Amino acid sequence: MTPRPRGPLAAAAALLLAAALTTASCGDGGSGGKSGRLKMGIAVANYSLNFAREMYEGATEASRRAGNVDFKVVGPPNTDGPAEQQLFQNLTVTHPDGIVLENLDPPIFTRPAAQAVAKGIPIVALDTAPTDGSKVGFYVGNDNYELGALLAQATVNKLGTDAKGTVVIGVPNPGTPVLDSRAKGIKDTLARQAPGIRVLGPFQTYSDPAQSYGAWQAQVNAHPDALAFLGVGDADSYNLARLKEQRHGRYLTAGFDVDPKTLDAIKRGVNFAGIDPEHYLKGYIATAVLIKAVRDGKGKLPSGWFKTPGLVMDSGNIDEILQRQRSVQNAYAWYKPQLDKLLADPNASIRPLKEAR
Repeated sequence: MTPRPRGPLAAAAALLLAAALTTASCGDGGSGGKSGRLKMGIAVANYSLNFAREMYEGATEASRRAGNVDFKVVGPPNTDGPAEQQLFQNLTVTHPDGIVLENLDPPIFTRPAAQAVAKGIPIVALDTAPTDGSKVGFYVGNDNYELGALLAQATVNKLGTDAKGTVVIGVPNPGTPVLDSRAKGIKDTLARQAPGIRVLGPFQTYSDPAQSYGAWQAQVNAHPDALAFLGVGDADSYNLARLKEQRHGRYLTAGFDVDPKTLDAIKRGVNFAGIDPEHYLKGYIATAVLIKAVRDGKGKLPSGWFKTPGLVMDSGNIDEILQRQRSVQNAYAWYKPQLDKLLADPNASIRPLKEAR
């Protein structure tokens, strides 16, 4: 494997990867429920953004280590639900042995997913819980309310419980359950921990980096005296850092995910913290469980929500995170102890699907 692209070529490299990738794993075949070479894949909402790349890199590595899997990554270059829906449907034809499905608009995937399940294709929902009508019964994802609460607690730790003022929250795609849950976790926790803080939003801040920058620019202009600006998406983190540096802002900024620009902002102290949903780990687990189910269990996946962890990134651990992100090899080595523990007893992490948030 090659190191992950970093810096200004990252998006272009990701584009080329996802457009052309049909990742062939090495190995000599499986046993049990289904032997021989498997044709599987993952569909993501936006393969240009870091969060999706983390997930498909984890998924691809799981397929490579399982061996004898042709694994394909598909997704649109921008967040476009209908475009991803078509790519997913194509994947059910070309790679029907099993699919991991990540998306930001679950309702429009209800019918295509149900049709795939009816054809006998095992589907694992990743990062966003499936709708009831989708017939998808296994989901791998974070407790996003808890992740939002982690960011809020880190904010209170910086501001103090007696802080008074406003905190502005942004959500890239309002109506996306996982993102809305993060925002609610932030809002509820701030209300409990620092009642003198007035939360504004969540406002729509868009997943497209250019639109995100414009949306945050408007919020900073409208609320120049805010104590903090907190985003729950990928582009939020580095656009907030960019604006803070441009404006010489004295407010706090923080967001989610591990885009190189975000990590650099934390390293330099521009963003005081960030939340890592550990997308690589989620992608790996979803794919590893899928492959095992097909090979050993005749396609019968577990039922429920496989709850995965996340962590706060700050000055205390940012160097470790930066080292992890230097290459896919480093990422796998860093995550391996967690992966071994979680995959040794999957049932220990599974909750009722209705509890996913």
